[in-house]
Amino acid sequence: MKTKFLFLSAALLFSFASMAQFHIGAKAGANISKVEGHSFNDQFKYGYHLGGFMEIPISKKLTIQPEVLFNQYSTVLDSSYKNIYDGVFSSQNGTNIKLNYLSIPILLEYKMASFFRLQAGPQFGILIDQDRNLLQNGGDAFRRGDLSMLAGAEIQIMKLRITGRYAIGLSNINDIDNQDKWTNQGFQLSLGLAL
Repeated sequence: MKTKFLFLSAALLFSFASMAQFHIGAKAGANISKVEGHSFNDQFKYGYHLGGFMEIPISKKLTIQPEVLFNQYSTVLDSSYKNIYDGVFSSQNGTNIKLNYLSIPILLEYKMASFFRLQAGPQFGILIDQDRNLLQNGGDAFRRGDLSMLAGAEIQIMKLRITGRYAIGLSNINDIDNQDKWTNQGFQLSLGLAL
C-alpha cells in the first residue's frame, strides 16, 4: 500500500512539474552581514554564497522558489564581550568570526512586471562550520539551527537573475547561555542563471 501511495505521489509530482514549466539554475553572490547582539561589533562584514534554485510557477503572477545555498556570514567581536563573558572567549577584541551555513530559503515571488519580481519567505539554516578557537574550552558558541525571514526583489533578463534581498534572523543563535540574544542580519546580492 505504501509503495502504491509513493508511486502515485511521485507520478503526480512529475506531472505537475512538467505542466508547471519549472526552471532550475545556479547562483552566487555577496553576503554583507553581521551578528546582532552584545559582544559583536555593529558593522557589516563581507562573505559569500553559492548554490542552486528552482522556480515553480503556481499561477501567472506567483512562483515558489526553493533554494539550497552555502552561506558564509562574517562578524567581529567588540570589547563588550569581556564584561559579559569574562573567561569564556579565547579570542581578542576585533577578531573576525566566520559562520558557514547550509541554507534553504523557500520564497514566494510575486511578478510585478515581466522582468521584475518581489520575493519573501523563510530561510532555514544549518551551521556546518564555526571558528573552534573562539571559546576557551573549544566548544560551540553558536547554535546549529537558524531561522531567518527574507524579503527582496529580483530582475529577470532572459535567463539571467539579479537579486537583492535582506535577511533578518528570527532565532537566537547564542549557544553559550540565554543571557543575550544573537541574531544574523544582512544583505544578499546575487547573480543567477536559469538553465
